[in-house]
Amino acid sequence: MNEYDETCLEYFLEHQLQLFDEKVANNPEEAEEFLEDCMAVVCRNLKEVRAYFKEEGADIAHMSDDDLEDASEVFPLPDGRYLVVEG
Repeated sequence: MNEYDETCLEYFLEHQLQLFDEKVANNPEEAEEFLEDCMAVVCRNLKEVRAYFKEEGADIAHMSDDDLEDASEVFPLPDGRYLVVEG
């Protein structure tokens, strides 16, 4: 199980509408529960994000790093890591 630190939880709470039409969490506890339920992953860099999507069978070969970073499922965290949430 992933450990979602305060940075992940707060960033997801603030930016969850980039992926969802309405809020799915209102506080850090709800955010953590939601991220656990959908098995969100924390990646150290875009290389790991790309590897994750390839492992999941996503067709991302045509996507540049910028495109990947702009994908609605990818949340670039302020510390340089990435939170990947598949809604």
